[in-house]
Amino acid sequence: MRAIVLDGRGGVELTERPEPSPGPGEVVIAPAAVGICGTDLHLVEGSYATGRYPVVPGHEFAGTVTAVGSGTTGITEGDLVGVDPNVNCGICKWCRAGAPNLCVRLEPVGVTRSGACAELVVVPARVAYRLPSGVDATVGALVEPLACVLHALDRAPDLKDRDVLIYGAGSIGLLMSAVARQRGAGRIQVVEPHAIRQQAALRLGADAAAGTSAELDLPDGAEVVVEASGHPAAVADALDRIAVRGTLIQMGVTSPLTAVPLHPFQVFEKELTVLGSNSLADSYPVAVDVVPDLAAVIRPLVTHTLPLASYAGALAVAASPEALKVHIDPMTTERRYS
Repeated sequence: MRAIVLDGRGGVELTERPEPSPGPGEVVIAPAAVGICGTDLHLVEGSYATGRYPVVPGHEFAGTVTAVGSGTTGITEGDLVGVDPNVNCGICKWCRAGAPNLCVRLEPVGVTRSGACAELVVVPARVAYRLPSGVDATVGALVEPLACVLHALDRAPDLKDRDVLIYGAGSIGLLMSAVARQRGAGRIQVVEPHAIRQQAALRLGADAAAGTSAELDLPDGAEVVVEASGHPAAVADALDRIAVRGTLIQMGVTSPLTAVPLHPFQVFEKELTVLGSNSLADSYPVAVDVVPDLAAVIRPLVTHTLPLASYAGALAVAASPEALKVHIDPMTTERRYS
C-alpha cells in the first residue's frame, strides 16, 4: 500500500509499505477523509514535542472498515467509522480519572504510531466509532476537532448568555464559534487577521470578526476567552481581554519554549481563571452523537480535498489563509475545492 512518511526534518515521502493485518481486538480501516491541522504542520518540521519519527501522519479521519481482528465486537467489515486517535493505556491514574488525553503511556495515531495518510491503517477497535446515519466521511473526519472543542467546553463555564472571544479562525476556532452559537452564547467575537476566515467565522455563528481585538466591542473584556491560534502575541493579548471573573481557555499549541507576560495582580484583582485544554479527553463519543445536528453547518469548513500523492502540496494549502480545512482522500487522484 501507499503511505506518507515524515522524518521530522521537513521530509515528506510517498512510500510503499506492507498492508497491515488486524491483531486481536483491532480493525483495519481504508481512510476516505483525513484532516490536516496545525499538529501535522508541527510534525513535519519536527517541532511537535511528542512526535516520534519516522511516522505516517493523519489523526483526524474517517473511513470504511476492511478487516476485523479476532475478539472484536460492535464493529464489522463495511462500517463507516471515525476514530479517536488517542490510544491510551486505560490503567494509569489519568485514564482512571477520565482524562485519557493525559495518559502516561499515550500512543496517538498519526503522532507516535502510524496514522491515516495511507491507503490502510490499523487501530484498536475500541477507538473506532460507527458514524451515525447520514454522516459521511467528510463530516466524520471533523468529529476529532469537534471533540477537542467539546472537551475544552467541559472545562469551562456554561456559555449560555456569556460573551465569548475567540482568537484564531482555523478549524478549531470556527468549530468553537458554531458550538458557542448552538449553546446560546451571548456575543461571539473573533480575532482573525485574514478576511476569508473572518467571513467564515461570521457564517458559523460569530457576531463580529476583526484583525485585532482593539477593533472589536470589548469595553470590559469577554467572560470566556478561547485562544485557538497558538501565536504568542495572541496569547498575551487574550490574557488582557478576560473580563472580571472570566475564563481563558488555552487551546492553541505553542512551542514548549514560548513565554508570555502574566501579571499576577491582574489574576488576583479580577479573580481570573486560566485553564488549558489538551486534545479531546473522553469527548469523542459525545462528538459522534452531536455531529448530525451540526453537520450542515460545519461541512463547508472543508474547502480543499487532495490525493495522497499531493500531501506536500496539501500542507502548503493548509498553511495558507485561503484554506479553512484541508482533507486528504487516499482513495482518489483528484483535487476538489469547495
